[in-house]
Amino acid sequence: MVVEIVVCSADDAVAAERGGARRLELCAAIELGGLTPSVGSLLATKRHCGLPVISMVRPRGAGFAYSAVEFETMQEDVWTLVEAGTDGIVTGVLQENGQIDAARAGALRMMFPTVPFVFHRAFDATPDPFRSLDVLIELGYTRVLTSGQRARGTEAVELLKQLHEHADGRIEILPAGGLRSTNVAEFVQQTGLDQVHLAPFELLPDLSTSGRREIIFGMTELADEGSYRRTDADEVRRVVEAATYPAV
Repeated sequence: MVVEIVVCSADDAVAAERGGARRLELCAAIELGGLTPSVGSLLATKRHCGLPVISMVRPRGAGFAYSAVEFETMQEDVWTLVEAGTDGIVTGVLQENGQIDAARAGALRMMFPTVPFVFHRAFDATPDPFRSLDVLIELGYTRVLTSGQRARGTEAVELLKQLHEHADGRIEILPAGGLRSTNVAEFVQQTGLDQVHLAPFELLPDLSTSGRREIIFGMTELADEGSYRRTDADEVRRVVEAATYPAV
């Protein structure tokens, strides 16, 4: 049984290894579903932890249909993370209609044919999970991270079993979503799968800003899953003009 733990830092990785994890998924911004981690985070994790590290390549939150520049960024990140020593890549690219973008997903995978590549939970947004699984098999992906196209894998036992049977050893099924110590034994018995993925975080205090509680350093609210932020060029222009040529 392989227990894969999501981590966002070397400290997380050390804790996961101490708890008995067998593999790590390294990302940043878990609140957004995970984004590409820094190279520094990967290097520190590899230095302090002996577990295999699968690094996320995801340039922003929301969906998975990317601009040409965003995809170029993903390619650069794959190259940089592999060169820095990651043991694998987890990523995903979709078309606007939710289908797997086979051209781009294949291009990423072929950058390093001998490195394990995982297609992440973008898979759960595809309209036909069995056809999507066949596409990933054709592209040579190592495994797929999935909650069985439901909010939680614990709600999709039957589909996960069917995907496992359909895969027939050609690709690994890595289930996620809603798994904890209280239900993982029953889940494994029901699905017959030999690996699980979860993110058991705890909240710890950082008191360094406690003297200025009124100051907010992040966004006051997160965009919904169907939206993402991009710099407003028109507002930048208005600010530049107003600041450069103030009204007298």
